Amino acid sequence: MLTMKVLGLFGSPRRGGNTDLLLEEMLKGVQKHGAMVEKIFLSDWDISGCRECRRCEIDGNCVIQDQMQKLYPKLLQAHYVILASPIFFYGVTAQAKRMIDRCQVLWARKYILKKTSVQEESARRKGWFISVAGSRGEKVFQGAILTARYFFDALSVEYAGELTFARIDSKGAIKKHPGALKEAFEAGQRLVTS
Repeated sequence: MLTMKVLGLFGSPRRGGNTDLLLEEMLKGVQKHGAMVEKIFLSDWDISGCRECRRCEIDGNCVIQDQMQKLYPKLLQAHYVILASPIFFYGVTAQAKRMIDRCQVLWARKYILKKTSVQEESARRKGWFISVAGSRGEKVFQGAILTARYFFDALSVEYAGELTFARIDSKGAIKKHPGALKEAFEAGQRLVTS
């Protein structure tokens, strides 16, 4: 039997904050179904921004030799990828965005070089986005959701959904939101059983 691999990407620069708490609960939900979980705190990883040199469009590789080179295989081997980022100025954090921008190489492989980056047995991979915002803005999550969707597309991961909470700002405030942590746990279960 194939063990499900779940990659949890913590995009918040603040450990133990609201987004992290939600992601932890979602990961508990997937672990309940026997999935193997790996957690990546992006703020701990040395990942440079994309240089837009377009070299990846020639040979399918990124010229920047940093820790992103270790993250590419993890992104491509996971059956499920969960990206969690609080909203900063109506978008994902800089830590999450650097990693996403560096996936330009995977986009180039897929759409310019027409090469597959994933194994056939992982073809039905799924992704989920978690986000929290302090803002009351009506469209506060729209930009980040679009970014997450295109990120997952570059990974050949089906966008399975999102869990978002507005008007949550101070550290730990999500614990007072009725049902939020339970909702995250249940989302994790649904992700790996659907």
